[in-house]
Amino acid sequence: MDSPPGSAKSSPEAELGHRLEDLWDIQEPQLSPTEKLNSCFESILVAAFPPAPSSEVVEIPSDSTLASAIQILSKHKIMSAPVRDVEAPENASWIDRYIGIVEFAGIAVWILHQSEVVASGMKASSAATRDANKLAAKLGTVVTLERTTSGLDSSAIPVEANGEIKDKVHSTGSGTAEATIAGNIFEVFTSSDLYKITKVSDISGSFRRAPFLALQKSDSFLTMLLLLSKYKMKSLPVVDLGEEKIDNIITQSAIIHMLAECVGLHWFENWGTKKLFELGLPIMMPKKLVKVREDEPVLNAFQLMRNKGVGGLPVVDGSGRKAIGTISIRDIHYLLTQPALCDKSRSITTKDFIIKIKAYVEEQQEVSSTMNNVVTCKRDDTVKDIILSLDTEKIQRIYVVDQDENLEGVITLRDIISRLVHEPHGYFGDFFDGVVPLPQSSRV
Repeated sequence: MDSPPGSAKSSPEAELGHRLEDLWDIQEPQLSPTEKLNSCFESILVAAFPPAPSSEVVEIPSDSTLASAIQILSKHKIMSAPVRDVEAPENASWIDRYIGIVEFAGIAVWILHQSEVVASGMKASSAATRDANKLAAKLGTVVTLERTTSGLDSSAIPVEANGEIKDKVHSTGSGTAEATIAGNIFEVFTSSDLYKITKVSDISGSFRRAPFLALQKSDSFLTMLLLLSKYKMKSLPVVDLGEEKIDNIITQSAIIHMLAECVGLHWFENWGTKKLFELGLPIMMPKKLVKVREDEPVLNAFQLMRNKGVGGLPVVDGSGRKAIGTISIRDIHYLLTQPALCDKSRSITTKDFIIKIKAYVEEQQEVSSTMNNVVTCKRDDTVKDIILSLDTEKIQRIYVVDQDENLEGVITLRDIISRLVHEPHGYFGDFFDGVVPLPQSSRV
């Protein structure tokens, strides 16, 4: 694969790469390449990172409805956005001004939960659910839906006196409620009052796993890279303390683009020319790879992503070994914003869903990276090859295959970043206490 002219200062990212190159050249010779990289990234401040493509950071008011939030995310083609507390006083500090990061995936997971609630005809006490939501917000946990509806008043769904949802469910002989919704369950759900009136702040327990963990401009690149990789943050707001506002948002994709612009520089080539297996990639082995068969209902794919906590899946053929497509949790927005495309979402297969969305995207002349053909690599490809593919295709993951094109694993943006730096012992101290769950491998 041809390399872009990384040696030419053709972009802010390339200029940043040259700053790293200068730092690399003056490192102590006895340091290992990994220690040199850590030292270089520790020496550059977050303030130097190029601003997001959009000149304006997109924020979502806490009183926005879920429908509005999805429209905002879709319009700006972003996966997440900070939630601004509309009840915070004007002179509030940034830590009190924002209540979290709302992710498209988080809303999608909440909707899947609620769809199951609708389908099973469950009904909960409004007082109990409000209390559960308050508790979840305090504990930073997700309210399960076995007994509640994530802190929402289920009376917003039309029900009969016996608790069944009008014209939507019936009871089987065993007494369990099963969905008999004709057509698209998402179309039914998104036309309900529950979806139209539920506010982003109402599901704070659900997206609490994406807290408002902000960087300051004085933080280092090393801190930023560790948070985006080892600590599983998908995006990081950068706060301007002087103006008490978000000045930038740094994503995993932005880091990969920066690395792609640094191809050709000595510090990058020293690391980027290593083969995947030399860096212990892919991390996930074939038997652990989460996938969905092409003939399974598309709702199964989304529910599998929710249950396994992954953002995307390969769609495999009948053998279960070869990928014929990919699907992401974000693709659920087609069921939400264009429900007519899949008029029977409970029965439409994953393969047919991909075909329909591809046709729609082409007709609307939209850009949809998730619906591209499967991008694959081999274990003996270099990290540089993978970075250039991820950046060129604007994708979140690339699948590793063997010589017969059978799936062997998956590599994500986070995996690449995690192999770039390591966390020095005690680096964060008690910074994470009560903020985010620590990964099992953490040494903090």
